[in-house]
Amino acid sequence: MSLLKQLFLAICLFLVVAFTGSFIAGVESSREQLLSQLRSHAQDAATALGLSMTPHVDDPAMIELMVSSIFDSGYFTSIRVVRIPDNQVIVERRSDDAANETVPTWFRDLVSLQPQGGDALIMRGWEQAARVEVLSHPQFALAKLWDSAIGSLAWLLLCGLVSAILGGWLLRTQLRPLDNMVQQAQAITRREFLTLPKVPRTPELKRVVTAMNQMVEKLKTLFAEEAARSEKLREEAYQDSITGLANRRLFEIRLAHQLAVNEQNAEGYLVLLRVNDLGGLNQRLGGQKTDALIEAIGELLKRLLNQTNRSSWLASRSRGGEFSLLAPGIGSEEAETLAEELHAGLESLRQTGASDCTPVAHMGIAAFRPGEEPSQVISRADQALAQAQSDTSRDWVRLDDFNAQPTQGLHDWRTWIDDALNKRKLQLYFQPVTRCADRTHLLHHKVLARLLDPQGEAIAAGRFLPWIERLGWTARFDLAMLEHSLAHLSQHATPLALSLSAATLRDAETIKRLLDILTQHPQQASLLTLEVDERHLPPAAELEALSQSIRDTGFSLGLQHFGGRFSLIGNLTHLGLAYLKLDGTYIRAIDQESDKRMFIEAVFRATNSIDLPLIAEMVETEGELAVLKELGLFGAMGRLLGAPEPWGVNP
Repeated sequence: MSLLKQLFLAICLFLVVAFTGSFIAGVESSREQLLSQLRSHAQDAATALGLSMTPHVDDPAMIELMVSSIFDSGYFTSIRVVRIPDNQVIVERRSDDAANETVPTWFRDLVSLQPQGGDALIMRGWEQAARVEVLSHPQFALAKLWDSAIGSLAWLLLCGLVSAILGGWLLRTQLRPLDNMVQQAQAITRREFLTLPKVPRTPELKRVVTAMNQMVEKLKTLFAEEAARSEKLREEAYQDSITGLANRRLFEIRLAHQLAVNEQNAEGYLVLLRVNDLGGLNQRLGGQKTDALIEAIGELLKRLLNQTNRSSWLASRSRGGEFSLLAPGIGSEEAETLAEELHAGLESLRQTGASDCTPVAHMGIAAFRPGEEPSQVISRADQALAQAQSDTSRDWVRLDDFNAQPTQGLHDWRTWIDDALNKRKLQLYFQPVTRCADRTHLLHHKVLARLLDPQGEAIAAGRFLPWIERLGWTARFDLAMLEHSLAHLSQHATPLALSLSAATLRDAETIKRLLDILTQHPQQASLLTLEVDERHLPPAAELEALSQSIRDTGFSLGLQHFGGRFSLIGNLTHLGLAYLKLDGTYIRAIDQESDKRMFIEAVFRATNSIDLPLIAEMVETEGELAVLKELGLFGAMGRLLGAPEPWGVNP
């Protein structure tokens, strides 16, 4: 029983005891007063009759007349006149004992209000001739006592009810800070660190609330310090100090990761950009202006990355005036468009005097696809760059000379994807996510998709997802995947995780439809976690509102591909995330590269301080898993632990 209920019941019990005692005391006091009045009434009547009868002591008729007149006009049980010498009754009048119908029998028995008497002497000179005996009738006193008791009871009940209401309101008001502290403690268990803005006036509660707020602020400070330390490590290890772009180390890691064969990696293009005559610029314009040119090129690349559907791209500065741009998920036409954008931006820098060379830089553009070696792709891009430097007619060259299969056009993909979404030709694949310490302990399955082509062959997501983005059907695809997953859960009650795309997060109407679907399936709420990509996160306020809306439906929210924007970790305390999935870029070969291990250790310290489970993506080797287990990570996923399979093959 809650403290509020216990105190409220104690107050009610006290009121009942107090009012019951007051009621009984009041009734008893009224009873004694009425008994006294009955005695006084009987004595007064007896005295009056005695005085009136003294002149007529020897006239029985007159005595009877006087007795009758008094008896008929008053409330008496009996009046009698007795001769003293021989105790002979001269006159006697007695009323019947009919009960007062307005007074319950139980009340008469309870108060036991008996008739009260009085007497007086009738004198004949100095001789005592007779005695008048009078008994007052209690029925009228009973009626009055009953009415008084009912009135007192009604008043006391009214006072008790008002007192209980006011006491309950006062208790609820005074104890509301306790409810707020309970919610604050529960928020901490959900990895949300909230402070109570309103401090109660009650000294005891004020001390407790202040202590809780201080504890939360201390935890937030510790978490922020860990986050800042980890962000600094990431910048030192993977960020170029001049441009703020990725450095060559991160570029090599991301390229190797992008060329790994998995579900989500797609074909694309690599752009190598080299500033024209960097040494001459240093001599002619000076080092400061040359650095400004390098920074300007870095800003140009950042602007390109900030455009829609380019969150998975990576721009880096290798050394000196050499830059690279990794652009997965684009075709040859988009590659040419990208080259023209870069050309226009570089030409703008030349016109503003940032460089006196024409062109400002040369670019080599090379296609790549998963399964190739990084050295092959870089060699192809270097070859394209060399051709661009030797060709004075243009500042960029594109090479597509790997043995690629003929690709389908936009019309083919539009037809296939539209047909698959309309006719439910999406096939779900499931990849297990397990505990690091015990790979037999399944946490959930990650839901992936295959698109069935006209021949019934399954197409991996890395091939068709870029086309879905170009067609603007990403939100439509997410809703279809959600419905497929919920339908699967209705038959197989095993926890799942499903990704949401950037287009879904940006579209309020799609979010509304998604929440409506979730609300209609409360039975599956505990079995499905929706995941958002770190690269596609909306602004902090929108993300917090989305997280709260999803959790209000009973479903959970997780964050995947984490690591590129570590500064975001400071906002995770308000989101109530189910877990955090580390991007495979930082997991690949972690057993061989100490810088990755240091970074993951920093991330683990920060997330562990708020009890946020950390799960590693793309674990491919026993060495990687051993390091993750040693670091204390909660879970892992990857081909080492299980490849994506249809349900029933590797459930």
